[in-house]
Amino acid sequence: MMSTKMNCYQLRSITNLIIKRALRSLGMDHIIFSTEQRQLGPISLVLIGVVSVHCMHILVRCSHHLCQRLKKTSLGYSDTVSYAMEVGPLNSLQKRASWGRCIVDFFLVITQLGFCSVYIVFLAENVKQVHEGFLQNRIVPMNDTSTSGPSEKRSVDLRIYMLCFLPFIILLVFIRDLKSLSMLSFLANLSMAVSLVIIYQYIVRDISDPRKLPPVAGWKKYPLFFGTAIFAFEGIGVVLPLENRMKETQRFTQALNIGMGIVMTLYITLATLGYLRFGDEIKGSITLNLPQEVWLYQSVKILYSFGIFVTYSIQYYVPAEIIIPAITSKVQQKWKLFCEFMVRTLLVCSTCAVAVLIPHLDLVISFVGAVSSSTLALILPPLVEILTFYKENLSVWMILKDVFIAVVGVVGFLTGTYVTVEEIIYPAATVLVNTTESPFEDLNTTNSVTGFN
Repeated sequence: MMSTKMNCYQLRSITNLIIKRALRSLGMDHIIFSTEQRQLGPISLVLIGVVSVHCMHILVRCSHHLCQRLKKTSLGYSDTVSYAMEVGPLNSLQKRASWGRCIVDFFLVITQLGFCSVYIVFLAENVKQVHEGFLQNRIVPMNDTSTSGPSEKRSVDLRIYMLCFLPFIILLVFIRDLKSLSMLSFLANLSMAVSLVIIYQYIVRDISDPRKLPPVAGWKKYPLFFGTAIFAFEGIGVVLPLENRMKETQRFTQALNIGMGIVMTLYITLATLGYLRFGDEIKGSITLNLPQEVWLYQSVKILYSFGIFVTYSIQYYVPAEIIIPAITSKVQQKWKLFCEFMVRTLLVCSTCAVAVLIPHLDLVISFVGAVSSSTLALILPPLVEILTFYKENLSVWMILKDVFIAVVGVVGFLTGTYVTVEEIIYPAATVLVNTTESPFEDLNTTNSVTGFN
């Protein structure tokens, strides 16, 4: 009986890891190639994934050690960093241990709200394509004998779809307990599994020879790739909460390895096969490359959109739990509930505003990945390990390993931030060539760059 319960909790933890990243694997399937990293991309993605998982294990190990040392039942990410600074060897860090909690919370909020903004773009783009495909299949045959007019080519602005979903997302985040979403989460898992099977069977039908791909085409783009890749893999913020929920925590290492192994496989195979299938015509989400005239593939977009919609609330939960208590603690008891709902509404509106106002979210993803995700996933964990175990006679190799990982994170932080900001301020000439229209006009077409191209 105990073994059965353990397996259930382990399976649930693995499923939670996969569902939170399976949506990103569909939405960011071109990250290897959009920044012109073809053959080098899969190799780099494996290395980034392995290092990211290793840093997750570092964080879990440090949390366990600090719990035993400080007689705590469990610690979150921010508490682990704060207590590591408190027990560390430097007096300057001990006096500012509370800063560690604030830094982690800040980057967690930025990262999770960034996910939410991206999900709004994906949701709007997929539903837009399904809607337009339905209208095209229904109206065009009726007009075969008539003269084609401009009205047939009208397209509703993508931002209109975003605004239409806004009230429904607000109502979704008014659900304060994630347990109430358990059934929807299960259906989202099921829809993602079905979607992946259908997508894989479609893209493997006609793929080109991978040997024809150049290994790399432009090292200047690599920092953008790094930021986007680390953004995709960054899940360290949910590792400790998942581990704390398991009854048999000693099995969490196995669950984490299995879950992230599946995630890495999804990322690499879907990105590689997707590019081999569609080439440079691959869109921001691989679902957008599926045929519009076949309802089987249109149903994939509907299932995908449902999964995104549900997962938005899961990603939203982390910043809500950080921000809302800090604000409601300053108001009177009778206003607490009203204040909470107002904060929830404003947070959702802020993610929608980012999606609406920034036409090329690929740069936002690279920026958030370089600044926030690299800090959470690569810089802080190895430094926390040094602070936590400095009295345990750390080997020279372990110190060098931790310093190396942190330095890689800092380099990615600096170069990724610089290149991304440069791209935002001075966009590539190819983006503006042969057009005198506002960059927002690109959002009106189904084949546009919708945040990931």
